[in-house]
Amino acid sequence: MPGFDLLSLSVNRPLTSWFLVGLGVLALFASSARGAEFPDKPPKQHFYLDQAALLNPQDAQAIDQLALQLLQEQKVPIIVVTIPSLLTYRAADLSVEQYARALFDHWSIGTPSRNYGILLLVSLGDRKARIELGAAWEHKHDGDAEYIMSDLIVPAFKAGNYSGGIRQGVEALDKMARGLGLPRPKQPWWILPAFAIGVAVVIGVIVSLFRSGRSGWGWALIVGLGIFLVFMLRAAAKGGGSGGSFGGGSGGGGGASGSW
Repeated sequence: MPGFDLLSLSVNRPLTSWFLVGLGVLALFASSARGAEFPDKPPKQHFYLDQAALLNPQDAQAIDQLALQLLQEQKVPIIVVTIPSLLTYRAADLSVEQYARALFDHWSIGTPSRNYGILLLVSLGDRKARIELGAAWEHKHDGDAEYIMSDLIVPAFKAGNYSGGIRQGVEALDKMARGLGLPRPKQPWWILPAFAIGVAVVIGVIVSLFRSGRSGWGWALIVGLGIFLVFMLRAAAKGGGSGGSFGGGSGGGGGASGSW
C-alpha cells in the first residue's frame, strides 16, 4: 500500500500509547473535579472560612486584619479555608493539591490582571494542607511556600496548635508577598489632575476665608467636602473584607503541600 510505513508505525506506537494514557488521566481528573463540591465563599467581612473550627477568635481577627491590609496595599488576596475532610465535599478521589487548585479556580481568587492570589487549605480529617498560588507567581516562590509549610505550619499542627500554625503561615505568606517587589497597581490617569485641582481649591478657600470670612463661599465648600468625605469613608468601610479577593483569578502558580 503506498505511503504505509510499518517500521514508523511500530516505533511511534509507544509514544502514541503514552499520549492516550495521558489523555485518559486528564479526563479522569476533570471528571473527578467536576463531581467534587465546594464550600461557599467566606462572608465579605472575612478572609477565612473555618469549617473545621480550628481558629480561635484572636487568630481569626489577626488573619482578617493582616489579609485586609495586604489586599488594600498590594492587591494580593490571602484566603484561608479549613474543611473537615475532602470526603465532606465528595472529593475523596482527589489529592489535596488537586482539590486546592479546583477550589482556587472555582472561587476565582485574584484577578486576571493581578493573578497573585494565595490560598491556604487545611483538611483536618486527611491531615493534609496545601498552599496554592495564583498563576502569576509562575512557580518562582515554591521554595518559600515549602519553607512556610514544612517549618512553620506543619510543626505547629503536629503539636496540636492548629490556630497558631495557620496564623504563622498567613503572617509568613504576607511577608513573602511583600518581599517580591511585585509591580504595584497603576495609578488612575486622573490622580495628578485631581491633585492639581485640589491644590487650587485649597488656595481658593484660604483666599475666600481671608477676604469674606464666614460669609464667603469657602465655608460652604468646606462643609460640602466634609459631607463628601463622610460618604467616602462609609463606602470604604462597606468595601472592607474579602469581597475584592474574587475576580477571575486562577491557580497553577506553584505552592507547597504538607501532612502531619
